[in-house]
Amino acid sequence: MIDFACKRFDINEIIKCSLGLTKADYKIMNHFLIKENEWTTTTHLAKELKLNLSTIQRCVKTLHEKEIIHRAQENLSGGGYTYIYKIKDKKELRTKIKTIVDHWVKTVDNALNKW
Repeated sequence: MIDFACKRFDINEIIKCSLGLTKADYKIMNHFLIKENEWTTTTHLAKELKLNLSTIQRCVKTLHEKEIIHRAQENLSGGGYTYIYKIKDKKELRTKIKTIVDHWVKTVDNALNKW
């Protein structure tokens, strides 16, 4: 927990908020962090997390668009392909979050200066 004035903030809430993630997005991101070096499919994630495939697909799309996870194409032996996903480097994500939080601080500072 982080104390700020009259309110306490959980670091997980700060991370979730700074990246603009839903609860489901955040849950899936954390799963990727636990399995940091593993590539996986949405079908595998749905089975492992016991979540609806469409929920997983929506969250993975969001995480990819927000540049939190990598996506690669895996060609299937019988033709066609599937996408596989893996979390980006945690250090890179930490830097991204710190940049967003720094921007918040500057925005608050500017607002206070104008007040």
